[in-house]
Amino acid sequence: MNSLKIKEILDIQKENNNIKSIFFENKDKINPGQFFMIWIPSIDEIPMSVSYIKKNVNAITFRNVGYATNKLFNFKIGDKIGIRGPFGKGFNINGKRIIFIGGGTGIATLAPAIEKAYENNIKSEVIIGVKNKHEIFFENRLKKIVKKIYISTNDGSRGYHGNASELVKEIFTEENDFSIITCGPEMMMKKLYELYGSQPFQASLERYMKCAVGICGQCCVGNGLRVCLEGPVFDSKMLKEINDFGKYKRNVSGNIEYF
Repeated sequence: MNSLKIKEILDIQKENNNIKSIFFENKDKINPGQFFMIWIPSIDEIPMSVSYIKKNVNAITFRNVGYATNKLFNFKIGDKIGIRGPFGKGFNINGKRIIFIGGGTGIATLAPAIEKAYENNIKSEVIIGVKNKHEIFFENRLKKIVKKIYISTNDGSRGYHGNASELVKEIFTEENDFSIITCGPEMMMKKLYELYGSQPFQASLERYMKCAVGICGQCCVGNGLRVCLEGPVFDSKMLKEINDFGKYKRNVSGNIEYF
């Protein structure tokens, strides 16, 4: 899994003005929540969660936010990228009812898990939280399999006016018969954990990575847990032991950056 494989881009989907999905062949088994290290030739290698799991084909979905992703954003069908992986621990898809909560591009990581829940006949509801209506993506994809999709926007341009963690409190005031699976800004996930951490709870964390195989220690959280190996998906029991969860992360130099 750790060997670099050169893949031709089979297809590209524009999800919105700043987000694209890139499809490539992959015959290795991958679980929702796992990630690849994506090599952008002559530029960088960065971690990206799988966003589509099809027969012999996977995809990554990303926002055009920095130097590496900007270069990748301008790739064309037929161009080549390198992949290592899949890596990490994915989501545990079980139970009778799951509330999926995706903030920002976090819904890209959750989408394959939502499709897996549908295949397993698990009742699912989805909350998509974004800054404004123009940042929404995957809504139409998920409408095909999920009856209840809730939208929250920070500016109130679509759906609930506020963030996703606030919307959860509005919708599920008296209920506790569900588990939560979430991916997005860490402060959002921390708030959800404070509200619902006593219930079955899984969150996908993001940290700066170099090796992705547990050697470099760059992505360590808590007392030596490695996001690339023990994560990126952590359950409520593990999150309780991660004292930096929702507080800070380390940058490329190893310095602390508070959320």
